[in-house]
This record gives sequence, C-alpha cells and structure tokens, in this order.
Amino acid sequence: MSKQVWKAGTLIYPSPVVMVSCGALDGIKNIITVAWTGTVNTNPAMTYISLRPERYSYNIIKESGEFVINLTTKKLVKACDFCGVKSGSEIDKFAAMNLTAAPGAKLSAPIIYESPVNIECKVKEIIPLGSHHMFLAEVAAVDVSDEYFDKTGKFHFNKSNPVCYSHGEYFSIGEKLGSFGYSIRKNKAENKSRKRKYSKTNKQK
Repeated sequence: MSKQVWKAGTLIYPSPVVMVSCGALDGIKNIITVAWTGTVNTNPAMTYISLRPERYSYNIIKESGEFVINLTTKKLVKACDFCGVKSGSEIDKFAAMNLTAAPGAKLSAPIIYESPVNIECKVKEIIPLGSHHMFLAEVAAVDVSDEYFDKTGKFHFNKSNPVCYSHGEYFSIGEKLGSFGYSIRKNKAENKSRKRKYSKTNKQK
C-alpha cells in the first residue's frame, strides 16, 4: 500500500454535525450548522464550536455569550443541511424548517425542541485561530427528550438515529461494533477461564 502526501488539512472524519441555536426567544435568533465541535473537559463540562467571523451567527454569539448545541438525527438531517447553506440574515430558519424555538433550562438562547439533546453553553473565551475562531464554553444545562428513556431511567440516544458528517456527506450510524471497553473484556473472560483450568489442574496433581 502506498501513500499520497497532501498539503496540511483537517481530514478528521467522520465528525459530529450539530445545529447551533443562538440569540433570544423574544429577539433575533438563528440556527447555524456546525461540524467543528466536541468535548474538551469533563469537570467542569466544557465544549466548543469553531466559526468563521463572517458568519451571521458569529456576532450574535459573541454579543450574547450563549449558544445551544442541538444534536442532529435522521429526521432532522434536511433541516441541518438547510441551516448550513442558508444565511440567517436573509431567512428565519426556525420558520422555514418548521422547527420550534423553545426556552432552555438555564440560558436565554433558544433550544430546538425537536432535537433529542440540547446542550446549553455559556461562552468562557473566544480564541482567534485564523480562518475560524473557537468559542470555548462551559455547559450550563442539558435538556433531554423523555421519549428516549426506558423504564429504568436509562437514556438510549442511539434510538434517535443520530447523524454524523464525513467529507461533505451525511451518514446515519450503522451496526453496533462494540461498546466501550469491549476489547479487554474478552481478555478478562479468557484469563478467568485459564485461571479456573490452572486451579483445577493443580488440584488434580
């Protein structure tokens, strides 16, 4: 197998694709689609989004200091794409995509009610990086739809058919390949089996 060497670029795919809502319920509000987002810290819970300064939502978020990361599902993928190619300076994206701007639990920025998970974020720092500026934020609250909880109270997000983004295309998540830690659980089981066999052999001697 050979390799081609390309110029420096960010080919980290697949990546999450989310709809970021911003503004205020009783004022200017907007939705922007973002693929550059992720987790940066656990305690306190922190995340980020990276935006170009020329985007319409940039100044809204900069001035308010708030935004909401709304996770995207298969049902929402058309709206997600629409909100990425249309500008909020020209159109009300909530109305155009029949999305509901609802109040969040902690902040003034609206959540997208149709999204199963809404992550309310308070901007802590804006870091100019070049083409994009990173909005580093602390999570103020997480709003989760009841329909994806089972009777024991466990949340099953994968049942919402989440979507990811890869090199210009949207994909739904496919078959389950394993769960966190599965690569060593099998080895632990094998080790226990070996220990039992070893112990039984020693007892027979």
